[in-house]
Amino acid sequence: MLQKNIIEATAQAKKLHGGTVAEVLLVQGIATTDTHDEIPYKLVHKIQKQWKRRADEDSWRREYDLYKSELSSHMTDDLRWPTCYHLEQQVDQVQIWMEFIDGVTGHDLTLDMFKLAAKEMGRFQGRLLRDKPPLLNDLSNLSRESMIKEVYQSYISWPETYDYIRSETCELPHHICQMLIKNDESAKDLWQAIENLPVTLSHRDYWVTNIFYVKDQIRLIDWDTTGWGAIGEDIASLIIDETAPDMIHDYYKTCVPAYLEGLSEFIDMSKYQDIYIYEQILLFFGYRMVEGFKFSESENDRKYCLDVLQKLYELKANEKC
Repeated sequence: MLQKNIIEATAQAKKLHGGTVAEVLLVQGIATTDTHDEIPYKLVHKIQKQWKRRADEDSWRREYDLYKSELSSHMTDDLRWPTCYHLEQQVDQVQIWMEFIDGVTGHDLTLDMFKLAAKEMGRFQGRLLRDKPPLLNDLSNLSRESMIKEVYQSYISWPETYDYIRSETCELPHHICQMLIKNDESAKDLWQAIENLPVTLSHRDYWVTNIFYVKDQIRLIDWDTTGWGAIGEDIASLIIDETAPDMIHDYYKTCVPAYLEGLSEFIDMSKYQDIYIYEQILLFFGYRMVEGFKFSESENDRKYCLDVLQKLYELKANEKC
C-alpha cells in the first residue's frame, strides 16, 4: 500500500456504515519506515461473516472471490472498485483490507455525477461485451441471471402484494394499481424481450450509497451481489433505488442516454430498438414500493413509496419511455 518498508505503525479503528452482516472499519494511523519517515495512512478493513442469503448462499464471500480473480485488470480508473491490499479467508468469514475512498456519495451526488456513473457503467459493460475476456468464464461465484426475475415472481405469488393492488381495500390510488396490473399483464412478453438483450457482468447493487464520485471518476463498493444480468439492469437501479422522487424524471432522461452512449463506444447498439429500462424499473421495484407502502409504520416511508410510484406513472404517461 505505502510501497515502503514499515517497521511499526499506530492504528485506530472506527466503525463505518456497512451492510447488515459485515463489519466495516476505517483504520488509520502513522506508519514508520525503516528510514524513520512517518507516513499517515487510511484503509478500510471489511470483515464478512458467513450467512445465507435466500437463493444465493455464497454471496457472503463473493466480494472476496472477485478480488482474488483478475477482474480488476479489466477495470479502468474511470470506474473501478477500491484497490485491495490484503485478503484472508477463514472457515466462516473472509476479511478484506482495501483502499479508503473519500468522495461524494449518497444523496450528495449531483445530476452530472449520476450521468457520469451511468456512462462509465455503460463503458465498463460495453468493453466486457466487446472483449469477452476468458476470465469471465472462470468466475464461478456469481449471482444467477434469473435472480431479478425470481424476485418479481415471488411478489406476484404473494397475496399481500399481488392481491392487495387488486382489492377494494387497497389504499393506493386506482391509477397506480392499474399501472402495475397492466405491467403484470405484459410481464411475460417483457421478460422475454429483456432476456433477449445482451447479458453482461452486472453489479446488481448500483445505487447511491455504493457509488463515489472522485475527481471525475467513479469508485464502486460492495460487489457481493454481482452476477449476470441484462444490459440496463444496473441503470434501472441507479435511477430508482432510494433516489429522490422529484428527481426520477431527470435521472431517467439523463442516465439512459448516457448509459447507451457508454455502451455504444464498444458495441453496436443499433440492433436494439429498446433496452426496456423503464420496464425493468417497474418489474424490479414496483411491488417493492407496494410492500413498503403497505407495511411501513412510518408515514414518511409510506409517502416515499407512493411518491415513487406516482413519478413512475407520470414518466410513462407524459413521455414515451
